Amino acid sequence: MKTNEIKFRTVIDKNTFYFYNPIFQEKYESYINTLNATLLSLKNQIETQGLRRSIFEELLAEKEHGLRALLALTGFANESLKRLITIVRVADNEELSKLLLTQHWLTEKDKVVVSEWGDSRINSLIRTNVFFRKGIVNLFFEGASVPFLATTLPLFELKKLSISKLNFEIPALIDTLVRYKEKGSYAGKGENNPEYLLAGILDEMGISFQKGDLTELFINEPVAKRTMDFIIPNKQTPKIIIESSFVMTTSSGQGDKSKTEGTIKRLIEKYYPQAKFIGFVDGIGWYVRKSDLMRMVNAFDDVFTFEKTEIERFKQFLKQNL
Repeated sequence: MKTNEIKFRTVIDKNTFYFYNPIFQEKYESYINTLNATLLSLKNQIETQGLRRSIFEELLAEKEHGLRALLALTGFANESLKRLITIVRVADNEELSKLLLTQHWLTEKDKVVVSEWGDSRINSLIRTNVFFRKGIVNLFFEGASVPFLATTLPLFELKKLSISKLNFEIPALIDTLVRYKEKGSYAGKGENNPEYLLAGILDEMGISFQKGDLTELFINEPVAKRTMDFIIPNKQTPKIIIESSFVMTTSSGQGDKSKTEGTIKRLIEKYYPQAKFIGFVDGIGWYVRKSDLMRMVNAFDDVFTFEKTEIERFKQFLKQNL
């Protein structure tokens, strides 16, 4: 057996700092070069022929990585595009449906069975359905002017749907670079967190609250307990307990979360029978995982979303129960 000091020195002295697989690096560098070449070719076409939708339709139809090149140019993430296609499928917004020509590629089954489409489904439609291609191009040309998207998409994302970017205008390309750089920082800002909004509402209404472990659960259920987002007025004598779950992506973790909340509900009923257990459950991630959503809402005495009328209903709920 090696001593801890020897093992420690092994990690320090033999540290590679960054791991990389040379074969993969070479392959991926080839992919990056392909995207670069595709975008340079696209830029030359636009400079000589003018900014036309047909150029981008041709890009999606004929280039293996055409969609990826379009996303790179605009800074629109592949995952964000998946979310947006799901929204188009479920929103039933006439103007948005007309812009994306959904009557030519969206079936009734696709509207009813709402599971998120993967890359293979989207790429297949791009290759085989001319109307889907046209719809995607229309989205990047005109999406920012659709009122539904203007009120649904965060401004940080909406700004990526810009004709200026498609025209390779320097200020627009700089904007793409900046948004790429700041995306992680933007996502991590507390002010952009739904819990920040709830805390603001409670402060505005003069309602005291705490966060963390409920006292009885901390003492008696150290394994099953979990930290609470909001405990009103305090951990010792809670009247209202609030959990917030805003989910933009779908994952198996949603099933685990819904089961966990069911367990917490039973513990609250056992130790704090007079307290109300409230959930803020929102986001397209829950919309498309309806079986998990049903288990999730079963755990709460009432459920709210972050829609404006729901926020007002929440305020009335607080007034009635405090």
